[in-house]
Amino acid sequence: MEIDPRLLRDCLGNFTTGVTVVTSRTPAGDPHGATVNSFTSVSLTPPLVLVSMGTKSKAAAHLPGQPFAVNVLRREQQSVGLHFAGVPDANADFTWHGAGTPVLADCLATIECAPHDIVSAGDHVLVIGRVERCTVNEGQPLLFYRGDFHHLGHTSTSAPPTPIDTGAPGWHGEVPLYQQPVA
Repeated sequence: MEIDPRLLRDCLGNFTTGVTVVTSRTPAGDPHGATVNSFTSVSLTPPLVLVSMGTKSKAAAHLPGQPFAVNVLRREQQSVGLHFAGVPDANADFTWHGAGTPVLADCLATIECAPHDIVSAGDHVLVIGRVERCTVNEGQPLLFYRGDFHHLGHTSTSAPPTPIDTGAPGWHGEVPLYQQPVA
């Protein structure tokens, strides 16, 4: 049975993501960017991240094999996200910086990458980059949910959970099942 692409897109839209602009240079050396919400970490050692984009997109034509940056947008940067998504008259206010890979100023986080691997996956290309530099700034993220931009509502004041890969007890004091002693 074939899955209807529109139904699948609507279903996947229920997964809330952050909003990024992936930037690189065109073959002519000009800065180029594309709004991408399909971004994930892959590995801490070595430090790898992945962006996924449609094979027919302009970004897919420029990005593979090139250094790139993933710019995580702040809640105040919705117009920047719209601009790089190709929305005309988005009134985006942004500044490029960086001598090599172009990056956007004032983002929540920026992850600069060297090309690592490219994987063809159906109508998308998965571009894996090796993280060379990253910066983190204060602020709130811009979110994408069900085809529209959103912001965080209530921000928890609870202490964050202890990462489960440390072996230390987590948020509720339990040790994850895969770390518990075998009887």
